[in-house]
Amino acid sequence: MRTAISEAPSRLPREVEPDVEPLWRESVGRQLREQRLASGKRLVDVAEEAGVSPQYLSEVERGLKDPSSEILSAVAGALDLTVRELSVRAARTPAPYGALCLAA
Repeated sequence: MRTAISEAPSRLPREVEPDVEPLWRESVGRQLREQRLASGKRLVDVAEEAGVSPQYLSEVERGLKDPSSEILSAVAGALDLTVRELSVRAARTPAPYGALCLAA
């Protein structure tokens, strides 16, 4: 006989869990946000230039969405980055926030 679990275990965000490697989308999103803030651009301005909604860009920056290569190229371009530069930055992020890119 199965019993229902009354409370789901609480889970810390991935970035504060010890020994949990971040997902690639989390590292990329972090780099996009850092570049946007460093350039002094607003989220809505970058989203408009890239042709995406501000809500979607916010989710990408927070690592909640895994954008297509076309969207990634558009957002990176709006931030004066290439996809290659963005990928290198994400891969070089110091541990524990570094990520391994396995995509070809």
